[in-house]
Amino acid sequence: MPTESRVHARSLVDFGTRHPDTVVLSGDLTSSTEADDFRAAFPDRFLSMGMAEQNMMSVAGGLARQDVVPLVHTFAVFMYRRALDQIEMSIAYPNLPVVMVGFLPGITTPGGVSHQAINDVAVMRSLPNLRIVEAGDAAEVEGILDVAYDQRGPVYVRMIRGAIPRLFDTPMEFNRARVLAEGGDVLVLSSGVCTEGATTAVAALRVQGVDVGHLHVSTLKPFDDPTVIEHLRRVRRGVLTVENHTVVGGLGSAVAEVMAQHGVGVPLRRLGLQDTYAHGASKDYLMRQYQIDGPAVLAAVAEMVGARLDGDVTELGAPRLVGADGHPLTQDEAL
Repeated sequence: MPTESRVHARSLVDFGTRHPDTVVLSGDLTSSTEADDFRAAFPDRFLSMGMAEQNMMSVAGGLARQDVVPLVHTFAVFMYRRALDQIEMSIAYPNLPVVMVGFLPGITTPGGVSHQAINDVAVMRSLPNLRIVEAGDAAEVEGILDVAYDQRGPVYVRMIRGAIPRLFDTPMEFNRARVLAEGGDVLVLSSGVCTEGATTAVAALRVQGVDVGHLHVSTLKPFDDPTVIEHLRRVRRGVLTVENHTVVGGLGSAVAEVMAQHGVGVPLRRLGLQDTYAHGASKDYLMRQYQIDGPAVLAAVAEMVGARLDGDVTELGAPRLVGADGHPLTQDEAL
């Protein structure tokens, strides 16, 4: 799939042009968070705060009290780990319109545990007043700032950078999942960078007769989307979540809470980091290693419907789903 580079850099300048009440704060990572074009376009609306994330969050809170909407740019780990108290007391508690743009979510960086924000959603979901959104492709990167700005309160953004795919042709909608496939046996819910591989896996499964649905989730808090609830209520065999995050406190946990609240009585399986830290390596390697890529989705759904894979799951077009008698499974009723 073709990719596009520096999508956020372009969209940030466009956003700033349309919203003159915004300023950008950078924690000494201006080019690394693709904020350098904004700095060049609007030097009077750009603040370089240095490696002082706690101070940066307090300043953002102060600016937000002056009819300014700060867009704070840094790596996600330096935001929620180092400045949590300032986020809570200076931003979330007073319910101020600060957009916190956190880059390198989960295992999208080879920087190892010091740079991998693997539990940021779990931490930030616990903060009152705070909303959480996550970009999964170029179209969502282009629209996510508008979504965050419209909330008029504190928003945490899981942002992706560099070469990213374009999966969708419509803008992100707040608290509304994208329905990528309809199916009643198994429902897959994916978020962020996991959706690209999950989409390929779901397509391969459907070709082989598996009645699998697929939702892409971009709003992680609040988590009361009627689309998600409706599809969960219809599923017959099981639910699978896949996320670039630990399975504790993220998408899988949010889905579990909704299933319990609405009496959805089917098994839930969560793909994500299984209560472990990751190590430094490429994104593709780590996604394969920690089983949050397309082949992992393919294998998990096959197991949930009681089939086995005949072939190498590293190539999604190659494996066949076969039943206990060894015959291919090609009809929904055979599952």
